[in-house]
Amino acid sequence: MCAPNGARKTKNDHPALPISPSELATCAEAIVEAGASVIHVHVRDDNGDHSLDVDRYRSAISAIREKVGDRLVIQATTEACGSYETEQQMAMVRALRPEAVSVALREFCPDSESESDAAEFYAWMNSERIMAQHILYSPEEVSRFESLRERGVICDEKPFVLYVLGRYTSDLKGDVTELGQFIDSGSVDTSWAVCCFGSTESQAASLAATKGGHARVGFENNLLLPDGGQARDNAELVKIAADAAVAQSRTLATADDVRSLFG
Repeated sequence: MCAPNGARKTKNDHPALPISPSELATCAEAIVEAGASVIHVHVRDDNGDHSLDVDRYRSAISAIREKVGDRLVIQATTEACGSYETEQQMAMVRALRPEAVSVALREFCPDSESESDAAEFYAWMNSERIMAQHILYSPEEVSRFESLRERGVICDEKPFVLYVLGRYTSDLKGDVTELGQFIDSGSVDTSWAVCCFGSTESQAASLAATKGGHARVGFENNLLLPDGGQARDNAELVKIAADAAVAQSRTLATADDVRSLFG
């Protein structure tokens, strides 16, 4: 997976950060060639700020599809980023009906009072065949996710989660040694990917490959190469992760492989 832009970075952070639909489409073509099968998309408003506008999503998705066809699964983000409430996030997904979407457990189901609405929304996504990826920020959230599965709040037959190493802090560097705690807290039938902030991103992706997981890389969380130099573009980060996986005898998934895996 590649997360090429995120909600916060701008061209001041990196001139190759893709923001417009045409830039996202060009990026999509490059990351497919580098080995990606899923693109995690954020869109921005006229001021360059984070947006969940459905029409902006449709424009971006159309531009990407025109460039790469079905060679990428396009995953829309629902990230609140301090600007959206859960009802607005759910409404965006219901209106857009994307092929895939990322949903943070702490935003959609933060406590017991929210479980009923969350269960209804998760079930609706399942019925609409929208591929959900559940974002988890700690081993404790992983344990809670599995508890919600056991109680039927989350009904995915083939759940897909994202383990996040690190936060938006001053050093922006994830601790790769934490990955084992995430894995140990999850179920053996849960498919997982990892993303990692900063220059340890490629290390986390490589470790995931050895442990049967998947990886998300890209400018949303990291602009740096393993040696600390700045990456040229998202495709360079994808290729590093893909090459590391192949070197460990992992097969790179195509978009159709992803669709088949998660039904």
